[in-house]
Amino acid sequence: MESTLVRSCRMSRVLQKQWFLLSLVALIATGLWLGAHVDGEIRQAVNRVIHPRAITAIVLFLMAFSLDSHHLKQSFRSPKPVLWGALVNYGLIPLLGWSLLPLQQSEDFRIGLMIAASVPCTLAAASVWTRKAGGNDAVSLLITIATNAACFLVTPLWLELTIGGDVQLPLPIMMMQLILSVLLPTALGQIVRQNMAAERFAVRHKTPIGVAAQCFILSMVFTAALDAGERIHATAAGTTILGVAIVWGSVVLLHVIGLAVALIGSRKLGFARGDCAAVAFAGSQKTLPVGVLIATDRTMFGNPDLLGPGMGAPFAVFPILMYHASQLFIDTAIADRLAAGARREQDSQDSQEL
Repeated sequence: MESTLVRSCRMSRVLQKQWFLLSLVALIATGLWLGAHVDGEIRQAVNRVIHPRAITAIVLFLMAFSLDSHHLKQSFRSPKPVLWGALVNYGLIPLLGWSLLPLQQSEDFRIGLMIAASVPCTLAAASVWTRKAGGNDAVSLLITIATNAACFLVTPLWLELTIGGDVQLPLPIMMMQLILSVLLPTALGQIVRQNMAAERFAVRHKTPIGVAAQCFILSMVFTAALDAGERIHATAAGTTILGVAIVWGSVVLLHVIGLAVALIGSRKLGFARGDCAAVAFAGSQKTLPVGVLIATDRTMFGNPDLLGPGMGAPFAVFPILMYHASQLFIDTAIADRLAAGARREQDSQDSQEL
């Protein structure tokens, strides 16, 4: 009886920690199957209800609203860690992604890899992992806000530079959509939080707000899987195991190299330990909702005629899903190691003082 209870408690803890990733896998599989079997009118009805731009705006507003920005002034006074983190996130990682394009086995994955490499830092996870590692979450927060604020300009320019020769990009339209769906909701979320009553609400309900934002993201992923399933059924197009392995290995490589360069560079530049941890996570992590938006919105890479009449790129969304899932697992282990190192250093200092 006791062992059954223990197993049940362990399973409950796993579900609480990993419910998002488990839901991600389940909805992708379900969406692919339904996309290949349900009537086209049903898919169109789902797409009308779950609109990527509107959902992304809601998600980023909720995530920005839940971010505590009270400690940003200190990071503004010493901006070097923020600049280094932003440079890794928006400079090194897109360059690495560009170098890996020739290895990809399909045009969808080439597009998706560059989308994953070019989007900004994730809004909430970087600060969460920074705190787990005992780092300075004010630095990670400022890198997050800075990269998301510049997203409307930097991300389209990287995509135009790297894959613009293969895909005709509506650059001005993309920039305007990112301003409306990313920049404005993020700014509005922080503006609303400045109200004292709103701030108390955000602090009190931080977990439910985060869960709601993740549920909206899952709805976008489901519609993307529906479209991909329809493409497989209609054209017999698919992906090979080798192609999936290469693109997944590519996004893991991007994240690991970005994290290592951000961390080692921070130490070489003489940043404080807490700042090094913040730069490592915020400099290497990438946001899911913005990547899904760019990959699925019909005014961007969700255009069903993107690669020619009737030739869209429905699998372009998968590299950003792979990147996001991989960074959650990798950074959990890294955060634990950095936290252990911080504790050993503190214990050493305490013993020396004694």
